[in-house]
Amino acid sequence: MSETATIDGSLAQPFQAAQSFQADVSRLLDIVAHALYSDREVFLRELISNASDACDKRRTLALTEHALGVDADYRIRLVPDTAARTLTVTDGGIGMDGEELARNLGTIAHSGTATFLTQLAEAPAETNLIGQFGVGFYAAFMVADRVEVLSRRAGSEIAHRWVSDGRTGFTVEPATRESAGTDITLHLKADAAEFLEKDRLEQVIRKYSDHIAIPIVIVAGEAEETANTASALWTRPKSELTDEALTQFYRHLSPGFDQPFGHLHIRAEGALEFSALLFLPGAKPFDLFSPERRHGVKLYVRRVFITDGCEGLIPSWLRFVRGVVDSADLPLAVSREMLQGNPMIGRIATAITKRVLAEIDKRSTEEGYTAFWENFGAVLKEGLYEGFEHREVLLKLARFRSTTRDGWVSLADYKAAMKPGQTAIYTISGDDAEKLKASPQLEAFRAKGVEVLLLTDPIDEFWPVTVGTYDGTSFQSVTRGQADLSGVEGGTTPAVDEAAQAALDPLLAALQLALRDQVKAVRASTRLTDSAVCLVADAGDMDIRLEKLLRQHRQMDQATKRVLEVNPTHPLILALSKQQAAGGDVEDAAFLLLDQARIVEGEAVADPAAFVRRLNAALARGLAGA
Repeated sequence: MSETATIDGSLAQPFQAAQSFQADVSRLLDIVAHALYSDREVFLRELISNASDACDKRRTLALTEHALGVDADYRIRLVPDTAARTLTVTDGGIGMDGEELARNLGTIAHSGTATFLTQLAEAPAETNLIGQFGVGFYAAFMVADRVEVLSRRAGSEIAHRWVSDGRTGFTVEPATRESAGTDITLHLKADAAEFLEKDRLEQVIRKYSDHIAIPIVIVAGEAEETANTASALWTRPKSELTDEALTQFYRHLSPGFDQPFGHLHIRAEGALEFSALLFLPGAKPFDLFSPERRHGVKLYVRRVFITDGCEGLIPSWLRFVRGVVDSADLPLAVSREMLQGNPMIGRIATAITKRVLAEIDKRSTEEGYTAFWENFGAVLKEGLYEGFEHREVLLKLARFRSTTRDGWVSLADYKAAMKPGQTAIYTISGDDAEKLKASPQLEAFRAKGVEVLLLTDPIDEFWPVTVGTYDGTSFQSVTRGQADLSGVEGGTTPAVDEAAQAALDPLLAALQLALRDQVKAVRASTRLTDSAVCLVADAGDMDIRLEKLLRQHRQMDQATKRVLEVNPTHPLILALSKQQAAGGDVEDAAFLLLDQARIVEGEAVADPAAFVRRLNAALARGLAGA
């Protein structure tokens, strides 16, 4: 009889009826097995990666729990049986108990590796070890109509067998295995007999798994033959690394089928000795901005896997980098706490960061850099805020959208196009570049032909203030303080004569009086040419979008009062000025103007009912006078 796996993956009372997969899992399995991968042979890559991962886990735990490594056989064995039409993938890794089998293999995309790292290093659930008992395991059903997994966890005397046809469900039952590890037996479909042939298996191993540092052995009768070079790819000379081998290694590190944008092969010798093979991804992972996401660089010590959760090995703003770092100087029996306080990690991190940035800089002139920046630019800009010592190169790498040209512009390009008399790099921030281009705060800049950078990432609210300047020129938000473009040559600026300004002053005073509890000040605008009004932050106040972000995240309770700027040449303002000079009441108009400015900023009006009442009254007066 078998044990029953519940919906949440835990084991219920043992020796009951077999458990069906969760709702819709059978359909998902069919998609995984037949549509997820374009080439069936990839199933072997996934199973070998899982086996390699299991061996890495056991070797890591054996550093502190020595008994776990006593009977370890750190090899991956492939046993084809032509008569039975089965292919068995065997490893001497960490193994799984009955509950883990049900949970890890009975739930689509549940990662045993993730659970391991959570326990070992308090790492998040999403991990990047090269094998995962998640979706990849189910690739076995592309070639098999039944899969058996016999596993015994290291440190336990009890083994369990998981069996499934990939359609009706699975069973888990007690079994026997002489030592810790896992056997995955595939009962191959009739059209998958090619994977019983030694030559075909060798071909797949050389293509996908030649780099794995654990021997991969093909068993043929009494004979056993190692099919991979069993040497870590990062230890080989650069001349031996083919593009195909690098791509396959990258895909083991980062599950997917994208091509890496670039790679670095580092071999440092002397006072600091380490080797590294690092990749710049070609595609953005879905969890790039997850608070739980860690970097994807594995740490080895003399080719023995230690952890992929080493804090400080690479800065958080390079968390998209994938790869391996192998140190000869760190002690092999190193703990997580020792790693965090080890100065060698800091020295390695400094060297790696400089080399990665140099590689990105080298590739910044290549055609693919635009796509790379679109994927990872927002993360790199975090380094402008956090990594003081790297700001110069990060500013050089940065690209921006702007108001005067299509595509992306560098800061060097921006400075080269600055107008005579322009003294600042002007920016405006918001959620959408196209909406920003229509912002009333940009009207005077358009009239003068002054380029403004459009900042649409949340981090853009922080780094310009922290960085301050680029090449001696300060950053200035167009939504803060006064917009004085009088010194900029070229373009046009609406002129307001002294008489018109004098006539406007009483209106400004009346608007200020009406809105005294709503705004910090009302003043004539030097930035508006077409719109009647806009809201801006005073020179010493927080920028509007930053305050919005902080309030959304409950970091601020009360809104800061803004400055209402009035366009002195706008027909509506001129008409209101005449009405106020004739003794007319402009209080309702004041609130309508303020609500108008709020709406343009994407904010809700403070009192919708009052807004509708005032708007209806204004329309009625206008229609009555028409």
